[in-house]
Parts: sequence; structure tokens; C-alpha cells
Amino acid sequence: MKSFDWTVIGTDLGPLLLAATENGLVSVAFHADQATQGKALRELSSRLGAEPVADATGLLVEPVRQLEAYFSGESHDFTLSLDWSLSGGFNRVVLRELATGVPYGTVVAYGDLAARVGQPGAAQAVGAAMGSNPLPVVVPCHRVVESGGRLGGFSGGLETKRKLLALEGVLPEPLF
Repeated sequence: MKSFDWTVIGTDLGPLLLAATENGLVSVAFHADQATQGKALRELSSRLGAEPVADATGLLVEPVRQLEAYFSGESHDFTLSLDWSLSGGFNRVVLRELATGVPYGTVVAYGDLAARVGQPGAAQAVGAAMGSNPLPVVVPCHRVVESGGRLGGFSGGLETKRKLLALEGVLPEPLF
């Protein structure tokens, strides 16, 4: 049976679970405590048709390095191979545009992102794409906000979104 590598790294946001296939980074999961790890690995195993192996092949060396550089403020860009197999159709189109077209330290409104992919008026569908993003942080769904500037939703929680935007200089640092 096929396998995928996984590991957990510590960040200021809490533990992140990373998973990679031979095609690239396939998943990033927030708040990866023991219970979340088990659930995430079972879901990934089912969706990928592969067994999880704790970073056996070194596929995660570069993703770990780049994420650590991002969180320390040393790097603003990710140059990783990404495995898009957990995303398809409209969601994949939106996420690819987000990954390449919304740089560090900027934000874009849901409706503006919809227009960029040729679907003006599909702001809610863009929101659904953000919620299904299997690669948060690397594919920066935290940079998508409501048209009035409000944060909108975030799968990792609004406090996590605030912290990521503060890290990138978009918002002031949280007070506590």
C-alpha cells in the first residue's frame, strides 16, 4: 500500500501537523494535539488511500524548514512542491490563485478573489474554498477577508488568523 509522511512541528500558533506525499506537501492541520493528530491521520489515510508513516522518507525536511523560517520572520515565501490531490474543481482554481496572487503582507476580499478567477459574484463559493483549504499558511487563506475589512471566518479559528496577519504586518500584534 502507498504511504505518506507526517510530522508535527511546534509554532507560536500551537502544534501543526504536516503531511506529504511523493508529489509534495498535501496537508497542514492546526491545533494538532494527540486527538487531532489521530483524527487528521485517519482522514488523510482514507482520502489518499495511503498509510501514514512518521516522517520516514524525509519528504518533510524542506516544508519544516520553510515553515520555521516563515514563523521566525526570516522568510515570506514558500517554494514547496504541493500535492493538490485533496482539492479539486473551483476550489483548486481559487486556492492556486491565492497561493500565487496574494503576497505576504497583503489581503484580498472574497469577492475580489472570485473576480480574479473569472467568477464575479461567487464570494460565498470562495469562502467555501477557503474552508476546505488542505494547506493553510502555505496556501494563505488567512489573507482573505470580507469586503468591509472584517476578518471573516478561518478554519484555524479567528485568533489564529489574527496572529498570522499580525506576523505579516497586516494587523497590530495581539495584546495578549
